[in-house]
Parts: sequence; C-alpha cells; structure tokens
Amino acid sequence: MPDLKASIIHWFRRDLRIADNTALCRAAKPGLPVVPAYILSGWRGVHSWTGPNRQHFLCGSLESLAKNLETLEGRLIIRQGKAVDELRKLIKESRAVAVHFNADPDPFGKSVENAVQALCAELGVECHAHADSTLHGPDEVLTQSALPYRVYTPYSRNWLGLPKPSPLAKPPALRTPAGIKSLPLPTVAAWGLEIPATQIVTPGERSARERLKLAIAGKIQNYAAQRDFPAESGTSRISQDLRFGLVSIRTVYAEVIKARAAADVADKAGIDVFIKELAWREFYFAILHHYPNVLDEEFNADWRGLPWDEPDERFEAWKEGKTGFPIVDAGMRELKATGFMHNRLRMITAMFLTKDLHIDWKQGESWFMQNLVDGEIASNNGGWQWSAGTGADAAPYFRIQNPWSQSARYDPDGHYIRKWLPELAKIHPSRLHEAPKDGRPIAPDYPLPCLDHKTERERTLAIFKSHRAAGR
Repeated sequence: MPDLKASIIHWFRRDLRIADNTALCRAAKPGLPVVPAYILSGWRGVHSWTGPNRQHFLCGSLESLAKNLETLEGRLIIRQGKAVDELRKLIKESRAVAVHFNADPDPFGKSVENAVQALCAELGVECHAHADSTLHGPDEVLTQSALPYRVYTPYSRNWLGLPKPSPLAKPPALRTPAGIKSLPLPTVAAWGLEIPATQIVTPGERSARERLKLAIAGKIQNYAAQRDFPAESGTSRISQDLRFGLVSIRTVYAEVIKARAAADVADKAGIDVFIKELAWREFYFAILHHYPNVLDEEFNADWRGLPWDEPDERFEAWKEGKTGFPIVDAGMRELKATGFMHNRLRMITAMFLTKDLHIDWKQGESWFMQNLVDGEIASNNGGWQWSAGTGADAAPYFRIQNPWSQSARYDPDGHYIRKWLPELAKIHPSRLHEAPKDGRPIAPDYPLPCLDHKTERERTLAIFKSHRAAGR
C-alpha cells in the first residue's frame, strides 16, 4: 500500500516560475503532494558575488512565485540556512520520498547539489537533478574529438545545428500539505541589507513574460542594427529573467523561432543575431563547466601572472562614474541607478578598467556581480575576461577600445551620456567625445579625465608584450 502521507519536494533555485519548469513538472508527475521549497542563503552584510539589487529582485520574484503556486493549490515553503541542513529537516517533516531540482550551471551550486545527493542517498530518498537552464548542456556541444570548445564560432555552428527541446506544459495541482511550517516571504533584511534606492525592473514571472513579449514584438527584428546603441531600446532586457528562471530558455527560443518564421528577410537577419547571443550565453556556461578555474585565474595561461596595479582612488572614481570620460561614467551611473548596464557599455567600462587603469579584471568582475540585477557568474566572467584579453575567444590584448571613439560611434548625439550625467545635459555632443583641449573641465561640476588614453594604451601594450616575451 502506498504511503498516503508521502510527498515530493521541488527545490526551487534559479527557476522561479511555474510555466515550463522541468523539475516542477517531474515532481508533479507521480501525483503525490508536492512541497515547493526555497532555501534562503544564510550570509549577512556583504557578499562578493551579490548585493542589494539582486537580492531585492529575488524577493519580489519569490513573492510572485508564491502567488502563482497558489493557483496550482501549492504553497511556497521558505527556509533559511544551509541547503543540505534545511532539506534534511524538510524531508523528514514532509515524509518526502523524492527531491527534484533543476541543476545549477555554476561550481558553487554544483557543490551544494553533491551534498544534497549524498543526503538523499543517506536517507533513502530519490534525488533527481534536471537540466533546465540551457538548451544544450556543456557535454552536448563538443568537438569531433569529444573535447570542449575553446572558441565561440565553431561552438555556435554545432549549437545552432542541434535540435532544440520544446517548452513543457504547466504542472497540474500540487496539493501542498497544509501543516508544513514556512518562514515569511523575505525582504532584503533577511541578509542584513536595506532596500536599495535603485530603480530595478519589475520582478516576477508575469513581468518577465511581458518583457519577452515586447522583445518578440519588435526588438529582436532590429537587434543587429540597434543592439550596440545604448540610447536606443534595442536589447531584449530579459537577461535578469533568464538569470532567475522567471522565463525558461526553451520558451524564449520557441517564441523567437515563431517570430522568425513570420519575419521578412531583413528581420530574419536581426533575429539570427539575437539567437547567436543565446549561443554565447551557453558557450560561457560550457567554459565555466569545463574550466571552473576561470573564476580564479585567466583562461588563457599565457596571461596568468600579469602585473596588475593595485586599486586606488581611480578605481573608486570608476565605480562612482567620476573618471572624466563621459561614456565610461554614464555606464557606471546607469549601473548605480538601475542595477543594469547596456552590454556595449559593459565592454567599454571593463576595457577601461583593465586597459586604461590596469586594474585586475577580477576587481571589476566582483563589482558588477555585487550590483547587476542580471549578474550571471558565467557570462560576467566571460565578458570580463574577453575585455581584459585573457579569456576564451577574447579580444586580442592589442585590441584596446578608445573610450572617446566608442562614445562618438555609439552615442553620437550624446543622448545616453546626458541621460545619466545630468551635469553634462547642456554640453554640445561634439565636446562629449574628446578630451578637453584647453585643460579645463567640460562642465563646472564634472571632473577632468583621470588619465590620457593614448599614454595608458601604450603602457598596456608594453606590459602584455613584456609578459609574453618573458614566457611567464
């Protein structure tokens, strides 16, 4: 006779949705009551890989998830502490016979999964880890020699040619048992933080689907032409939604392909560029999976041991958007105000830190992770190492972006700069794209450039050449 009081736990992690959720669907399939659980991390105060913006977005998404689960006769169970300890308690309280979860793509999450799998083996409980965060896992896209790719283009050709999984139906009633205790829905105070003043995007599954709908309705068709211009609304803005799993990558891909089928030739070209960005995301996941050391050192061994400068007052100026380079400062101010930064600006600001200020990319990587709502370990690391010239398929070390020419090319009328730097609102665009020639600030309350780009470019070239010649 089956145990009528038995249940199945679905452990929510970075999949905060009820639609097209692999592990949730599998947990509901046997027909037993499902206990949807989220375990809050126990750190407090400061964390090198997250901060108030992302935790605030998480809280809003959990509130949305709790309401959505109620439509399936479910109830979100909140606990806080080490996942293995809290799941041990929850398994016993709920008489769970199985635990389902969607696998995490980063090394920290994987280490926790290993501990949970050991716990389930100890307690005689089934443990099911499901692939959900990518269209193709890191071991699905390999070279003909069954080795991981180190360069994006051949990876993307393979990735693009593989059949893609389809979205899953929403699960039936979950019938979560009523007697299981739960903490209240969290605020950022759960981590000893204060609600940030940052104007982040609206959290939750419904808002994520609305952003996806807007992207499909017109943005992705013009993606190739507009994605590099920060003053335009030319990007999808769903990066945080993929990061938290408010919408699945399968749903995104299916909707994109549907739009492509209805598009004309020109729009198809734009959509194809967007699809390749989805492949970039999975390329960086694969790099992190196969080479987890990239979080601690340069992917390209040739550049390990580079003599970076120690962070100083110019690093603080970079963080605050007060370097005297308008395009750099605008990007950093956007990050501070919204918890988001346009991708072109992520490249500009990252290369400025590493190639003009000569500061270790890991310092910037951590700062972005502490402030970005969409902070994704794999993509963030890949982007920073690309800009530093040290990563997989990175820009060569001698390709050093000039912030003045980048500004003139991608924000020629200064709309983006003047939006985020109000002290420059009345300055003519032509003065925003070159260093002041008279040695005076371009506005009374705006600083002079903190360095000469040409001088620092030459220094960077010399550092890299010397390091390579020494064979370090």
